[in-house]
Amino acid sequence: MRRYQLYLIEDEFAAHFFGRERLFYKLFREHEHAYGELKFITDKQIAYITKQIEVLKMHKLIQKQLGKMKGFKADRGAYLLKLSGKLSTAKLEIFQEFIIVESEGSYEAETVFFEVLRKSEASFLAMDLEHQRYGWLKPIKERKYV
Repeated sequence: MRRYQLYLIEDEFAAHFFGRERLFYKLFREHEHAYGELKFITDKQIAYITKQIEVLKMHKLIQKQLGKMKGFKADRGAYLLKLSGKLSTAKLEIFQEFIIVESEGSYEAETVFFEVLRKSEASFLAMDLEHQRYGWLKPIKERKYV
């Protein structure tokens, strides 16, 4: 099973740290294993670099984009997507600080959720802490000055 935590990073930090996402990953991983004063410090750092997610807006967006899709259903605040032909399932839960996406099978179901989220905000960072994978849902295009 894959489990992603998606955080909405402040635009200023997303632009500054583009290409150095591993630093964000290290912070979130350290926060997961921290306790005591270190937990307090990393909590403050995460609060500073992240934006609150507009939960109601996200719920409406997902319902609008995926509501009529075959295999999609809402279940007590969570959304489930099962693509039987692809043997792919995903579950999405929205919280004010982050979004959780859990998936099994092929990547199609989680990709459907990621596409909807990617279109809503520019600076979502997805991290699978267990498998040490991370990246932007919508990478920032670098400007090339000539």
